[in-house]
Amino acid sequence: MENRRSFLKKAALAGAGFSFLPKTLNLLTPAKPLFSLAQWSLHRAFHSGELAAVDFPLISKNQFDIDAVEYVNSFYADKKKDSAFWNEMLNKTKSEGVKNLLIMVDAEGELGNANSTARKQAVQNHFGWVDIAAKLGCHSIRVNAFGDENRTAIKSALVDGLGSLCEYSEKAKINVVIENHGLYSSDADFVVEVIKAVDNPYMGTLPDFGNWCTSELWGSTNGDSCKTAYDHLQGVKKFMPYAKGVSAKTYDFDAQGNQPKLDYKTMLQAVKDAGYSGHIGIEYEGGNLSEAEGIKASKRLIERLW
Repeated sequence: MENRRSFLKKAALAGAGFSFLPKTLNLLTPAKPLFSLAQWSLHRAFHSGELAAVDFPLISKNQFDIDAVEYVNSFYADKKKDSAFWNEMLNKTKSEGVKNLLIMVDAEGELGNANSTARKQAVQNHFGWVDIAAKLGCHSIRVNAFGDENRTAIKSALVDGLGSLCEYSEKAKINVVIENHGLYSSDADFVVEVIKAVDNPYMGTLPDFGNWCTSELWGSTNGDSCKTAYDHLQGVKKFMPYAKGVSAKTYDFDAQGNQPKLDYKTMLQAVKDAGYSGHIGIEYEGGNLSEAEGIKASKRLIERLW
């Protein structure tokens, strides 16, 4: 009988083609990084109205020469049930040669809520974004592993909530990926335990190079507010066997164009060592450069170190 490891490996290779690649297949890692752009990199411009969310795919390609995009659902909250809008987005991205990769889903309820009714509602709230992701040709939705319980209780709740969501998403061949976003979700050992317990080939991770703070919601390790943090290099290494994507977070740049708070060279090497062949999602979150310049600086940094 096929064991779980064999099943997951085959499923991942047949599906997204990103995860569970042994080191002997590292030649699959592209010689140059494949870039995608996380919409959050431009969140200030979208929130202020300087840019329109409907134009995001074209902005990514025309301004930054990046032809793969990662959406943030909060910019389209009023379009969740608007099929015509998403058909328009699909046609626009197809005509411009832009790939839709994933949707980052926030504010749809806690998948690890101890209250079964609230948890079930949170799962159902995510269904619409699974459907939109499938329509757009994405491979994943990114979710948050949040809940207010202790470690044992939240693990049980998350296994139930995420398991139910994956049962729905696998019908559409959409992955459900956990990003380290603070608290227990930034404890890589905890997340791996949850993924193994869910035991579904469509359950995975989106390792973020930052966001390893375990004492703060959203997990930012920028600034001085974080009291406890998981080691970012070890976190990336432990997430990579389950990765369906990679979020290359950047904060403020130094004069040499490096990230003083993040060991970027070693983390990128960990991505390559895992045999990862998917996109590297740029997510600039710094303040010493404009959002546009921060995206460009992030791209240069990754190209230089890759």
